[in-house]
Amino acid sequence: MTDVKTSDADRRFPCDEELRQGIELLFFAYRDFTAEPDAILAQYGFGRAHHRVIYFVGRNPGMTVSDLLGILRITKQSLSRVLGQLVGEGFITQQPGVRDRRQRLLHLTAKGVGLENLLTERQRTRFADAYRGAGTGAVEGFRTVMLGLIDAADRSRFPGRGPGGERR
Repeated sequence: MTDVKTSDADRRFPCDEELRQGIELLFFAYRDFTAEPDAILAQYGFGRAHHRVIYFVGRNPGMTVSDLLGILRITKQSLSRVLGQLVGEGFITQQPGVRDRRQRLLHLTAKGVGLENLLTERQRTRFADAYRGAGTGAVEGFRTVMLGLIDAADRSRFPGRGPGGERR
């Protein structure tokens, strides 16, 4: 058996206060990260569910409704309402699947791309500023922490990462 020496700092890290501060930081960061897009979405009569649908369809053109349900983890009924509104107002199109005509493949329209870009650009700017301020080492640390917070099954969604979040 190997005797592993642990420093006092390693034994007490992370302490309860650091964990609670991390939780609070995540709450405040999410509040501020979503504030500008929320204001834009309100002008359309949309909410955060609309934003999530627009974002993920934009990132995954041609995704199925089933795939979107898997990412969002919302009910079919909730998605149906939001998706119906986005399709009805011309932000998203639905096309039947090539192999399975029962599938509905989702794509942003030009109008949807415009809204997605407007919403995401504000958030990208916020991330870019925070990353620049933190430095490259902190960026990798942030990614590691965020990957550790999400369920293991979703970690494989991130390129260059294994199922445990490690680099391949």
